Amino acid sequence: MIEILYQDDHLVAVHKPSGLLVHRSWLDRHETQFAMQMTRDAVGCHVFPVHRLDRPTSGILLFTKSAETARIMSEKMAAHDIDKHYLALVRGYVHEAGELDYALKVELDDIADKMADKDKAPQEAVTRYRPLAQVELPYAVGRYPTSRYSLMALEPLTGRKHQLRRHMAHLRHPIVGDTTHGDGRHNKFYRDHFGVQRLWLIAKGLGFAHPVTGEPLWIEAPLEQEWLTLFETFGWSTAQQDYLIRT
Repeated sequence: MIEILYQDDHLVAVHKPSGLLVHRSWLDRHETQFAMQMTRDAVGCHVFPVHRLDRPTSGILLFTKSAETARIMSEKMAAHDIDKHYLALVRGYVHEAGELDYALKVELDDIADKMADKDKAPQEAVTRYRPLAQVELPYAVGRYPTSRYSLMALEPLTGRKHQLRRHMAHLRHPIVGDTTHGDGRHNKFYRDHFGVQRLWLIAKGLGFAHPVTGEPLWIEAPLEQEWLTLFETFGWSTAQQDYLIRT
């Protein structure tokens, strides 16, 4: 059963666990569970995806209940009229907030995108980032006697494939658990020491004007237990946990 975060006559938002595919893919033909089908079964009608989350990313996944509403939301997404907020755990200390404007080349799959233009120019990609907390652990992961990590608030202003993962890697603060763009030594440390194998990235908050009523809508996902355990271990406060909650 998938957790429903918000539902009305036009929209439904669910909490996608890390590791769950959004929809069926011939690249993952062995999989039998998908967020789209689980959401459809939960609400009793066909649903249309507004956006995607990478398989390892958890958090808010938004669907519409009609093709027309999906079209409106897709236009909002293309016009950057939807505010997307993420939490991430990254390697190293990030001391200051900033905005990274760093174009990204399209990431192509060897099979699915074999006919795509491999020489396409890089696409504009912009991410705002802000450090929320830091921790230093008394374990050597690499050449230093201790290991440092930062909790980050990330806001993608564009929607490129793996944008947050690639941008944090470009800043030399890769997201922990990222097996494609991250640091394998730190990924292994978290797997071995904390017993959790996941990408430490969650789609935490989503804000936009309702496509039918025009009323402002804010949807927020709670942190999963593995995040809460990490916060407790690191001594991070509920202020960091709840930094997005709006009243």
